[in-house]
Amino acid sequence: MATSPKSPKSPERATSRAEAPPAPAPAPAITPLSAEAQTAAGILPASHWTAQPLPEEDPGNDTASTIGSFTSTTASLASSIYQYRTIQGRTYHGEMGNAESWWPNDKRHIDAMEILHHALVLQTDGKLYLSPLEKNKVHKVLDIATGSGLWSIDFADEFPNAEVIGTDVSPIQPTWVPPNVKFELDDCNSEWTWPDNTFDFVNMRFLGGIVDDWYALFQNAYRVCKPGGWVESSGSSESFFSHDGTLKEGSAIDQWGKVFQQGGKKLGRTFGIYEADIQRKGMEAAGFVDIQYRDIEVPVGVWHPDKKAAERGLWYKLAIEADVEGYINYLWNVVLGWTPEEAKVFARHVKREWNDPNIHSYFILRVAWGRKPE
Repeated sequence: MATSPKSPKSPERATSRAEAPPAPAPAPAITPLSAEAQTAAGILPASHWTAQPLPEEDPGNDTASTIGSFTSTTASLASSIYQYRTIQGRTYHGEMGNAESWWPNDKRHIDAMEILHHALVLQTDGKLYLSPLEKNKVHKVLDIATGSGLWSIDFADEFPNAEVIGTDVSPIQPTWVPPNVKFELDDCNSEWTWPDNTFDFVNMRFLGGIVDDWYALFQNAYRVCKPGGWVESSGSSESFFSHDGTLKEGSAIDQWGKVFQQGGKKLGRTFGIYEADIQRKGMEAAGFVDIQYRDIEVPVGVWHPDKKAAERGLWYKLAIEADVEGYINYLWNVVLGWTPEEAKVFARHVKREWNDPNIHSYFILRVAWGRKPE
């Protein structure tokens, strides 16, 4: 894959975006895959799942309704940014730059994102980062696509002398934050307007299906990173695996991966971060050195015999179960053309499989980090 040209130098960045974005669009203008194309990709039709007996739902497992949320607004931002798009009954960010996030931004999904933050930190043994940062050398930090903002907040607590800026296309972050944190509206696919050599650390987590050009993303990160500073990226495989063959072809978990794979092709924004070795290649092309990465097998569920791994799997399962419908709503509509009712049926089947201790599924989380030469 050819690298993209390096982004030009940009003027000093404003502290907030006051200008109003264009009027929001109701839904993406993408034609779903034909039935023939879906069959060729190994995707089973909605009728396959609706024809099967529905698994009983556990009324005591409504994670989304029992875990609180930090959801709030940012008063200084233009009111038009709250004119969210509505797709299949869920809300998504208003139009901004080239952004087309498949993550909902409503309360239920914010709750799920907050559980996901905890689940991701557990995968790295409670650490917010794996880069070899020195506290006395970290003064300014950028968190790309911060989501609910919890990573930025936790990092700011750990580095009280550093200024932390979290960016996202939705203003869903809290206003009650440490004094060294601020949130800005920005699309990571647009030109980065921070000056060269601004940040000591740039963090990017879970941007699968969001980034138009990964090579340009890492080149932007390289430009704004100070010499000697670090950039870290966390991304995952688009598919699930099993070591013992308990994850079967045609299962709901298997289908999950196939739809995300086709979704990446349809949108032109891959979910296969691990499969394509995107982080390492992108960092190398941008000019980073001392590149390292850690591949972590993340079990989904509590099937793993190791107690620590089972705890990691439990929390990831809770994060996904908190809003399975939100994770699949956009893609199952855009890629497959399914109705919300059909997607909800599939969601119940995949939740049943994740709760089956006899299905030993996992995915790969890759955390990669690199240093800008001094």
